[in-house]
Amino acid sequence: MVRHVVGIAPGLANLMNYQRSDLPHDLFAGISVAAIALPVGVAYAQLAGFNPATGLYSSILPLFAYAIFGTSRQLIIGPDAATCALVTAAVAPLASGDQARYESLSITLALLAGLLCIAASFLKLGSLVDFLSRPILVGFLNGVALSIILGQLGKIFGFPISAGGILPRLLEFVGKLGSTHWPTLIVGSGVFLVLQTTPYLLPRIPSTLVAMIIAAIAVRMLDLEQYGIKTVGEVPRGLPHMRIPHIPVALLPSLFGDAAGLALVTFSSMMLTSRSFASKNRYDVDADQDFAALGAANIASAFSQGFAISGADSRTAMSDAAGGRTQMTGLVAGVTIGMVLLFFTGPLRYIPIAALGAVLVKAALSLLDLAALRGIYKIDRSEFWLSILATLGVVAVGAIHAIGFAVTLALLRFIKLVSRPQVEVLGKVKNLSGFHSVERHPDAAIVPGVMLLRFNAPIVFFNAPYFKREVLAAAAARGVALKWLVLDMIPITMIDATGLYTAEEVADTLRERGVVLVAAGRQTEWKPWAESQKRAPTERKIPIFASLSEGIEAYQIANGLPADNRESVSD
Repeated sequence: MVRHVVGIAPGLANLMNYQRSDLPHDLFAGISVAAIALPVGVAYAQLAGFNPATGLYSSILPLFAYAIFGTSRQLIIGPDAATCALVTAAVAPLASGDQARYESLSITLALLAGLLCIAASFLKLGSLVDFLSRPILVGFLNGVALSIILGQLGKIFGFPISAGGILPRLLEFVGKLGSTHWPTLIVGSGVFLVLQTTPYLLPRIPSTLVAMIIAAIAVRMLDLEQYGIKTVGEVPRGLPHMRIPHIPVALLPSLFGDAAGLALVTFSSMMLTSRSFASKNRYDVDADQDFAALGAANIASAFSQGFAISGADSRTAMSDAAGGRTQMTGLVAGVTIGMVLLFFTGPLRYIPIAALGAVLVKAALSLLDLAALRGIYKIDRSEFWLSILATLGVVAVGAIHAIGFAVTLALLRFIKLVSRPQVEVLGKVKNLSGFHSVERHPDAAIVPGVMLLRFNAPIVFFNAPYFKREVLAAAAARGVALKWLVLDMIPITMIDATGLYTAEEVADTLRERGVVLVAAGRQTEWKPWAESQKRAPTERKIPIFASLSEGIEAYQIANGLPADNRESVSD
């Protein structure tokens, strides 16, 4: 029974064995997380096109769902800037300005994304988190950040921006600068200044909470609404009513595609946060189980009239910094937010819209990861340009359609890496064991008459022609002095039927040139193929040795040469 509970709800199993010594730490951390989640939830509801209370609805039950089904001790689930931008991009064109329809579609989108996440968990697709490479995800989120910033500048400057897409929003913003409402700009700029300086002046107090309190007090005490400062207005009191979402059947095909993209991006983003804090605190997370936990959290949000959610990096960082030890932190945060909805919604009405815009711009700037982009540039220029392409995809086609673009980039990169792997000629390097690339080590010594060649990928149907071309080209470059070509099998993790027949063709071609092709390593993997050919060892076209050193030794024996000092390990 216990094992069954652990398999389905590992968080619940952990809570059943909760250590009382953790409670003071989790209580303090939970209240600290709620202090951030309250103003951020209101701001993200505005970004997603909802009533402010909806952002708080999306911050309660999802926390409980993840605490029961998730595997991370620190991760906090809730509204997220990138997720809200994706929801808006997906639903706004379908709603056609109808707010009731907009809310219904958003709730349906959250439900579908949740169901797809759970289905992906059952299919063990947690490895999808590794599919969107870090450069592509960084580039995608940079594009989303630019879109959010341009969408919120109008709230800070006091005029609406209705255009979609980054370039149209930029043009509209520049065109309307003459219509700036200066009192609104002063409030927005002041809030942004507070957000920037609070971490230095009051490092233990959430800057978002400080900024919202100061802005609300200023609106109330100075009666700023008379100067045209727009505020959130009345926030409905009470907890959300649980209900089954109305599903518009005619729009399901479109929403299904959007939900699939949303599930992939939110899961990838969540796991980046989850894994980083798990690594910091020295424990493991289960990607497949967390896929299901994210799905349960999105379904919980949909049933409580909320929208799609993901892992919240700023609130997770607060949980960790405040000393949160378990998912009890998330439960405390959820209860605290619920108490505010029940008894303390009055002060929320004075929060100015410009302040929410400033909060969202600050959040978007945290998504804009130029430091990571610089790091990627130093590591690999091609991956840097891949990241830039992902950003330009968001600029060109919008956030939701750019998901497909990002997935296409990932597919193309995967195909390129596997279909055109690096091919290396190996040699012996002084004071280093094994055999190493002569390209990286120009002083590496090669064995006369022998070429050691490494093909850094499986040999399968889509790269077999490339394998044949590269091996024959390498042999031709060595010239008539080459007698044996020893293929290092260690990086070749798989050979399919096409690869096997191609390897035999290479062996035949080399034999016509007076060169013997042999393989070294992975004898166990080659044995079934050799047996299937029903040939005696002496009749096989490609002899196999245990190591590169044995291949060299066999060449020396076959040609009556003295044996050199031999290495038993290849690099």
